[in-house]
Amino acid sequence: MPLIYSIGKLTVGNALMVGWKPRIEGLEYIPKTGGAIFAGNHLSVADELFLGAAVPRHLAFWAKSDYFVGKGVKGFFSRKLMEGLGAIRVERAGGRAALTAFDAAIPALKGGDLVAVYPEGTRSPDGKLYRGRTGVARLAVAAGVPIIPVGMLGTEVVQPIGRLAPKLMRGVVTVKFGKPIETVGRSDDRTSLRELTDQVMSEIQKLTGQEYVPRYAPKREE
Repeated sequence: MPLIYSIGKLTVGNALMVGWKPRIEGLEYIPKTGGAIFAGNHLSVADELFLGAAVPRHLAFWAKSDYFVGKGVKGFFSRKLMEGLGAIRVERAGGRAALTAFDAAIPALKGGDLVAVYPEGTRSPDGKLYRGRTGVARLAVAAGVPIIPVGMLGTEVVQPIGRLAPKLMRGVVTVKFGKPIETVGRSDDRTSLRELTDQVMSEIQKLTGQEYVPRYAPKREE
C-alpha cells in the first residue's frame, strides 16, 4: 500500500469511520488478495472517501491528468499526492489519449491491485441510476479480474453537489458490497461487454434500490 495512502487510511479513513459511522455490508465479498474492480453508483464526491475508508486494501481511483501536470509548487505537491495515493491518470482529451488510463490499470489489476470504477461515467444528477458504460467490462475482461458491485447510499445527503466537505452526520451513509462477478472466459466483443455491463448495473441497482434509467447520464456542467 502506498505510503501516503496508508497515512490517509490511518487519519482520514479512521476519522470517517468513527465520526460518520457508516454502515458497511458485504465485507466478506472483498478478496484478501488478487486484483478486482469495484464498480459502484456515483452520487457524490464523498463516494470515494467512504469507499476508500471501507475497503481494507489499497484502492486505486482515477484522477484527471490536470493533477499530474500542474506547474509550480502547487503542481509539484498535487503530482506527488496523486503518485503517493497510487491514482490512475486519466486524459480528458478522449480517443487514444484516454486509453492510457486503461493501459495503466490493466497491469495494476494483473499485479493484484484493486481499482474503483464508476460505470455511469459521472455523478447522478437526480439520485437515479443510469445506464453503465462498457469500459468497466472491457477493463475487467482484459485484466481477467472479477467485478465487485458497490452500492453507496446517503453520500449525496452528507455531501451534496457543490459542498466542499461532508457534513458530520452519523449513520447516514451505507456502503454495500455485492457478490463478485467473474469475468474469466468472457468474450470481449461489443455484445458480450454490453451484457456484462448491464449485469453489473443490475447488481448495483439491487444493492441501492435506485430507480434505473436505461440511458446514459447527462454530462455535468463544469
